[in-house]
Parts: sequence; C-alpha cells; structure tokens
Amino acid sequence: MGVAIIGGTGLTTLENLEITHREVVHTPYGEPSGPITHGILHGHEVLFLARHGYGHTIPPHRVNYRANLWALQHLGVDRLFAVAAVGGIHERMAPARIAFPDQIIDYTWGRSHTFFEDDLAEVTHIDFTYPYDDGMRQLLIDAAREAGIDAEETCTYGATQGPRLETAAEIRRMRNDGCDLVGMTGMPEAALARELGMGYATSAVVANWAAGLQPAPISMADIERYLQDGMTGVRQLLGALIPRL
Repeated sequence: MGVAIIGGTGLTTLENLEITHREVVHTPYGEPSGPITHGILHGHEVLFLARHGYGHTIPPHRVNYRANLWALQHLGVDRLFAVAAVGGIHERMAPARIAFPDQIIDYTWGRSHTFFEDDLAEVTHIDFTYPYDDGMRQLLIDAAREAGIDAEETCTYGATQGPRLETAAEIRRMRNDGCDLVGMTGMPEAALARELGMGYATSAVVANWAAGLQPAPISMADIERYLQDGMTGVRQLLGALIPRL
C-alpha cells in the first residue's frame, strides 16, 4: 500500500522529507501539477505532490485533478491525505484552526470531474454519501489528539470555483446550506479519489474568516500569517500521523 500527501496553498514542500527522487508521470488526462516527489518522512516512504505546482502557479480552477489522482494511483498510492487552505464560516472555524471535514458541498462548475465519461462498457455511479474515508479521517483525528492539536473533527466543506474569493451574499447562502468551511480545491479531488478506490481525507487549515464575517476587508498578509501558523500545526500533525501508517 502506498501513501501520498497532496499539499495545497502554504504547503508546497514537506519539512523533514528526505527526498529520494522525483518522477515525471504522463497520464491519459494530461500533465499533473508537477513531478511526483518520492521520499522518507518520519521513517516511512511517502509520495508528495504540490497541488498548485511547486512554485504555486496553478490556480484552483486550472488544477488538473484527474491527472494528479491518476498519476498517484499509477505509482501505487491507495491512501491519500490532502492539505487545503480554507476560509472559516462557522464561528468555530477561526483563522489558523485545523479541521477534518466529513461532508462536502460542490459549488464548482466546468471542471473535469469524473473518469467515467468516454468509451464506457456501462454507466458507472459511485456512492458518495460519505465523501471522506472514515478510516483515514480517524487516523487524522487520533494523530491530532496525540499531538495536542485542537482540531475540528467534523464539519462541512463548501467547494467554490475560484480563483476569486466569495461575496458576502455567497457566504450567507453557504452558511444557510450548512457549510462550515469554504475552499476552492475540495472538488472534484475527493470524488475522483473515490472513483479510483483511494482512501482520501482532508486536513483543512483556516486561513481567514470568509467574506462578510468581519468588518475589515480580507487581507492577503493576514492570510499568509495565519497559514504559516496553521501549517506549523499540520507539520506537527504529520509527525504523529505518519508513524501510525
């Protein structure tokens, strides 16, 4: 069994990863976000891919999610931990908080969101009632508790199109829909992982309050500061998580 980590905004490299080599993978769906990094983290072999490219140059609506997931599965990955920067909607989701969503609502459009569309022997549907793998989520929860991280263990992620941030009215709508977090990369990544039979879970780092929830405008400087704090927690989380695998 293979384990991979997909890093989002704020996590384009993994500290303490002893890199053994990088591998370029060509897929039937185009090119992934970059070469797949092979390495040893906390004594265990893992693969790493920066979702937005190692230079953080690919916006969320242009990420080739199908190529990323196909490439990782092609290399033997069947367990996948994703890290994502998000906005906080619920009052529990203050900046720098880490959360492990168990549900997702998809507001994206125009993205290539399935492998099941061409040359099919039959129409294929996946059960997506619970979009995140329970076993993978429990590993994250247990690792956070061990590391002393006050993580939110259940919440709903709302996936928007980006790359712009949302309007205050959109956030009010999402809050009424039951979203606790808002991000731009949760879909179709989660669904594609399910189509490939990969265990998938997300560690979401709150970078800012969502639009309209604070009187001051959203500041990129504040986002960067909170992301830095949150990613410190993610690295502690990985230190407790990887040995459990």
